[in-house]
Amino acid sequence: MDLIKKLTGKDPAEYENVARALVDNADTGLFEKLVKQDSFLFDFVKNNVARRIQRACNKDNYLNLMNFLNYYSPSYDTMIAEVLYEFGGVELLPAMKEIFLNGTDGQKAYVVKYFSFVPENYLEELLPLIRQTAVSDFEPLSVNSIEVLSKMNDEISKQEAFEKLNSQDEFEQYNAVKFLVTYQAKDALEKIVDVMKKSTLSENIASEIPYLVSIEELLKTAPDTAILVLCYIVSAMPEIIPLNASIDYNLYNVFEQLYLENLTSSSAVLLRLAKDKFAELTANEEYLFDCDKNTKEEVFAINNLLSGVNRNKLKSLFYDELYEESDFVSFAIDYVDEIEELETLLDSTNQTLILKVLTLLKEKGVLNNSHKELALNNITSDDIREVVKVL
Repeated sequence: MDLIKKLTGKDPAEYENVARALVDNADTGLFEKLVKQDSFLFDFVKNNVARRIQRACNKDNYLNLMNFLNYYSPSYDTMIAEVLYEFGGVELLPAMKEIFLNGTDGQKAYVVKYFSFVPENYLEELLPLIRQTAVSDFEPLSVNSIEVLSKMNDEISKQEAFEKLNSQDEFEQYNAVKFLVTYQAKDALEKIVDVMKKSTLSENIASEIPYLVSIEELLKTAPDTAILVLCYIVSAMPEIIPLNASIDYNLYNVFEQLYLENLTSSSAVLLRLAKDKFAELTANEEYLFDCDKNTKEEVFAINNLLSGVNRNKLKSLFYDELYEESDFVSFAIDYVDEIEELETLLDSTNQTLILKVLTLLKEKGVLNNSHKELALNNITSDDIREVVKVL
């Protein structure tokens, strides 16, 4: 039988022997093969494998894991780093520093994960270099470095990320958001939300926020902010945000709570958006084809929950969000039937909103020249004016 199948299987006699041989023999060929299987194995399987390898390690063979540093995998970096520190402690630090200075990005990612177990006073001299690797294009190295900087309470790198939130470059802003979320800079939340509202990468930014502050916590302290974040998240599934995030964000419980306990005009918009989205996801097998069993079950459970939501009850509420200053107006207008309600929004200073209203009027077959003329009176952007003219 294939050794990978034995290592990932359910028979203790088989996987324990393979794990022991893997470590005792420093079998880089088998480990490389294991790493190449990363995208084909479920997370719980990889977690099992990591525990099996860790249990096979001891004070006599742990250094053999150094041979595996040439094959990076985020599934095994914590396990390898923990074993190396457990048995080698800071005595391994000189060798690990050398790899950090001269190794590949993958090797460095393993080493920085090892640094996360090392007392801070041993790493002070490496701080400038860790700040550099924190902005590496190799995401595992960047993430592991940021986690070390957070552990060390490095204010310099944190402040630099804060300043980048003011950048005119939206990708630089987004990278700053990811840095601050990984750093767990909760004091950055308000600024991150402001950036989200104005960015063309709103969905990407929204997907990061629940990893800084949970949706449940945000609903208690800033409910409309939580709901706006969820609107962007739901609208971006599955094209930008994978469906398994519905489990991470605990969407089932959140939707249930909003409908039964906290139904407002903003939550009505979210629930209508989610109702349509999850009905679409469950109606098309292509969306769920690559999902694991737990994700599929969660998506169907959410759809079943939302299918019982009364659309008329929602509609009676979300009309309260049909004004220019509302954070939810661009979501709410998708569900507006009354042409007059849409027409009033053409007299707006929000040029993106005006364009969306015109597009909706065209889709409904009622767009006319007076609509376009009114809109053009309020549009200063040359690009949007050109789009309006050809509608």
